[in-house]
Amino acid sequence: MRSVIDVPDLTLGELDRLMDTAEDIIARPDQYSELCHGKKLATLFFEPSTRTRLSFEAAMYELGGHVLSVTGAGTSSAAKGESVADTAKTVSCYADIIAMRHPKEGAALVAANNASVPVINAGDGGHCHPTQTLADLLTIRREKGRLDHLTVGLCGDLKFGRTVHSLITAMSRYEGLQFVLISPDELKIPGYVEKDCLKKKDIPYTQTTSLEQVIGDLDILYMTRVQRERFFNEEDYLRLKDSYILTPEKMKKGRPDLCVMHPLPRVNEISVAVDDDPRACYFKQVLNGKYMRMALILMLLKEAGRI
Repeated sequence: MRSVIDVPDLTLGELDRLMDTAEDIIARPDQYSELCHGKKLATLFFEPSTRTRLSFEAAMYELGGHVLSVTGAGTSSAAKGESVADTAKTVSCYADIIAMRHPKEGAALVAANNASVPVINAGDGGHCHPTQTLADLLTIRREKGRLDHLTVGLCGDLKFGRTVHSLITAMSRYEGLQFVLISPDELKIPGYVEKDCLKKKDIPYTQTTSLEQVIGDLDILYMTRVQRERFFNEEDYLRLKDSYILTPEKMKKGRPDLCVMHPLPRVNEISVAVDDDPRACYFKQVLNGKYMRMALILMLLKEAGRI
């Protein structure tokens, strides 16, 4: 059974086709409004979420389907000690497709290996977040007109930021990319991402602690929050949480066609005063995420022979 746990599960051609489908959904929504009639999506969210869970649910409703939802481990049999494997087998009896978020890295893979329906990883710990990456790719393509020959700045928590890990993995397939990695020393990109994506593919990248020094060189600025839930102690979080705050003053140093992105939620890292800047694209990302999840649900259900 085909599932999507990480970005490499999708070929470059499939990524392009998903974006094409999303574009068509945007242009012709009525053509897609009943394609999942009678089908059920189970959203299993054992970790807090607003955008991802609601966008999956909105995606299924707009395709004419239904949603079964679990929000929080405390409201499910996980609170009684049920394993991820048994949960996946059980939910497969009720739903045609599963979207799962879990605090433990690898949990979505365990679910996929035991489910009898497609599983979509909606974020597993600090590992990866493939459907956020789909939203990111569509946003970049719609804003910049391409996904190649770009300078991409990634700023903030690059160590625990699963959205960053997935985006680097996805964009490393395109030609002419270079990355600027902006973070405190304690929150640098993990060694495995640096080794397996950047160095292995000989992709140019630089590391810096200064956003101001590099913002003028960027086509894309991808801001991230410092994630309190990933820290082992409060002292380190408080010391690092406001390492980078994007303000209108800093935006003046950016290019006129800079695209500012953020997977949200934000805390302090982007001033609300930036929201009115036409280069702010993070709420467009939110909407693009719904369209890409619609496209992915359709692809997986078709491959599974369920529509």
